[in-house]
Amino acid sequence: MGARRKATTQISRLARRAGGTAAGNRMVPEETPVAFSFAGTTHAVMMASPADFEDFALGFSLTEGIIARPDEIEAIEVEDHGAGIDIQIRLKDQANTRFEARRRRLAGPVGCGLCGIESIEEAMRSVDVVGSSKLTLEADDIVRSVKLLSKVQPLHAETGAVHAAGFYVPGKGIVMAREDVGRHNALDKLAGALAKAGIDGASGAVVVTSRVSVEMVQKTAAIGSAFIIAVSAPTALAIRTAQEAGMTLVALVRGDDFDIFTHPGRVVSGVTKHVA
Repeated sequence: MGARRKATTQISRLARRAGGTAAGNRMVPEETPVAFSFAGTTHAVMMASPADFEDFALGFSLTEGIIARPDEIEAIEVEDHGAGIDIQIRLKDQANTRFEARRRRLAGPVGCGLCGIESIEEAMRSVDVVGSSKLTLEADDIVRSVKLLSKVQPLHAETGAVHAAGFYVPGKGIVMAREDVGRHNALDKLAGALAKAGIDGASGAVVVTSRVSVEMVQKTAAIGSAFIIAVSAPTALAIRTAQEAGMTLVALVRGDDFDIFTHPGRVVSGVTKHVA
């Protein structure tokens, strides 16, 4: 069966302001446990916004390397169990065989605690290489992508408390966007939405409202994009991983200002050559 839940809830609170304290209401985002189950066995549980479940399941399966293509999924069933959502994902034969072999390889008594990943080796898996991409952006594109993403965040506009991930295509703007209380979740939902729509990841840039961790770089590379553009700062490991992948990492986009951390050659105007 499917599942429908409210993404926001109205709550009462006391608001202290310069003029005093008053009772009032505010909209806040919901978050709920979302389990990904393959062949009837739970693989990972995320705390996520209760929306876009099929996009989430497809995107997670792609960005975590469980499947290589959307057509390797036979069916996705979303079940609401009250305390949380269980997404049952059935893989086709070859993909299921690969996944079962991976699960046996990772089985062990110690976990590293990263999003359900069961080994340090898996967390530090090699990143997809996107260095052959011919996509270039102008400095104005980078500034515009962040401004446009801010206009397609209805949950954030209502609550001020969720992240967004969008896909910017030069000349078209933000062609797809997803929101979630978790930055990784928003990016997975975007990956699934792009895959369902048949949009080539190499055709544009991933734009996020969060900091850039190594997982965000790994997931962007899995999408196939050679650009990640972020409002906040990257981690050192994210920078090293983007460099290895051939990805252009742009961060700290504030107004017309931004920093380019890796592969600046793809930003073709409005940036002096000595920027690194």
